[in-house]
Amino acid sequence: MLRRLTIRDFVIVDRLELDFQPGFGALTGETGAGKSILLDALGLALGDRAEATAIRAGRERAEVSAEFDLPPDGPLTGWLAEQALEADDGVVILRRVVEASGRSRAWVNGSAVTLAQLREAGQWLCDIHGQHAHHALLRADTQRALLDAHAGAGQLAAEVAARYRDWRQAVARRERAEQDRAATERETELLTWQVRELEELAFDADQWHALDQEHARLAHAVGLMSGADELLAALGEGELAAAPVLARLANRVGEMAGIDPALEQVRSLLADAAIQADEALHALRRYRDRLDLDPERLAVIEDRIAAVTDLARKHRVAPEALPDLLADWRRRLDALSASADPDRLAEQEAAARHAYEVAAGQLSALRRPAAAALSAQVSEAMQTLAMAGGCFEVALLPLPEGSAQGNEAVEFRVAANPSQPLRPLAKVASGGELSRIGLAIQVMTSRDAATPTLIFDEVDVGIGGGVAEIVGKLLHRLGRERQVLCVTHLPQVAACADWQWSIAKAEQGGEVLSRVTVLDRAARVEEIARMLGGLNITETTRRHAAEMLGQA
Repeated sequence: MLRRLTIRDFVIVDRLELDFQPGFGALTGETGAGKSILLDALGLALGDRAEATAIRAGRERAEVSAEFDLPPDGPLTGWLAEQALEADDGVVILRRVVEASGRSRAWVNGSAVTLAQLREAGQWLCDIHGQHAHHALLRADTQRALLDAHAGAGQLAAEVAARYRDWRQAVARRERAEQDRAATERETELLTWQVRELEELAFDADQWHALDQEHARLAHAVGLMSGADELLAALGEGELAAAPVLARLANRVGEMAGIDPALEQVRSLLADAAIQADEALHALRRYRDRLDLDPERLAVIEDRIAAVTDLARKHRVAPEALPDLLADWRRRLDALSASADPDRLAEQEAAARHAYEVAAGQLSALRRPAAAALSAQVSEAMQTLAMAGGCFEVALLPLPEGSAQGNEAVEFRVAANPSQPLRPLAKVASGGELSRIGLAIQVMTSRDAATPTLIFDEVDVGIGGGVAEIVGKLLHRLGRERQVLCVTHLPQVAACADWQWSIAKAEQGGEVLSRVTVLDRAARVEEIARMLGGLNITETTRRHAAEMLGQA
């Protein structure tokens, strides 16, 4: 349940810290006093859209914090653990700050979270029914969602929608393959020829690099041979060849170093140079022995290079990219083969349809008893809401081909009087009837919700007299199972509450601010008398108010 709500600088609220009680609580006061503002502030803590206009005039930011008891054994406990947002002492704290720039920030149990995370946590803690919520009941999607929630089939309904999409996509693939068969055959034929051409080329990027090096060597063989001969002559042949000269010089310096050790370093350097020159000479001779003019091999290599470059140019890629191109073509051929296989596509379509039909059948099996139960419950409630003899029905209309919503459409039907036939809710209910039926549906379906706190914001609009008293008793009965808060202008509803607050405007320091007063029994008598008699409260009105409280 909601334990505490703290509000700072929100609309006409400067600072409020409200401690809530269990059971059914009524929030009353004059129109515009700020009753719905409290619920708007709570909605902000639960993840509603934030606007800078909600900040009190002259302030930099608004802040709302809501403290809830952690529902025992509910899904929220596991979700908090997954998000590393564990609650301390069984308390969940949601906090929201809205800056003057319009930017907002959110926290759960002191840790910063995204707005989506805040909303997800809030949906397990509190459910707010707005004063125009009954109008949403006219929409088919709302009716279906209410029935599925009543049946505990929300997740299964989502699975049915996913299975339906899979099935229709399989149908589309098969139909597309049938329509594009000729184009697929042409593309397959072209790709097969192109793949064969590249496979016959047997091209390898590493071999291409080696081939390129060999071609450069053969193409410049004459120049390489001439250069090698020249180097051999300079290093090892003739009287002034470098290698013998370095050896003689190293020997001479060695003789001199025997006399003067200061020349030892020079001797060592010349000796190393002589060794290096001799090794270079031997390596150069081996290289020269391998060099040869081979015009036939050069021609073969040039033909190979031409074939590779021509094919690369043809397909507008670099030669090194040909292997990747071949791999892409092979994958495309595999995909075309799969898409052009009618038997395989038909099997996939049949499997997807079967999966949908199984899930949709399970959903229908849950909907049928839930529809019957909800029909009976709302019909029973109508008898006490000035619609004696009226009847409510949740109709399940078969859809032979199915849909993303299942095997049936959901339609709420009503007959406000026994002489009337059942017709769609949107076509027969007057404004007052719609309010009463909507309230009955909300109360009945709220019993199925997992949220421990239910809030009704002026959902009793259009109701009065004895019907209002019955509505109050409905909310009081619901308050035995959940925490129920109701913003109301009806004294009959307020009198049925377990506790009551009065919200009023007050001027302070030149500002008009909203104030909340916790009412004891005597104060409740005065407030209900005001709701009954307006400005002129008489003793008769007070006695009537006290009698209403006593009866409640």
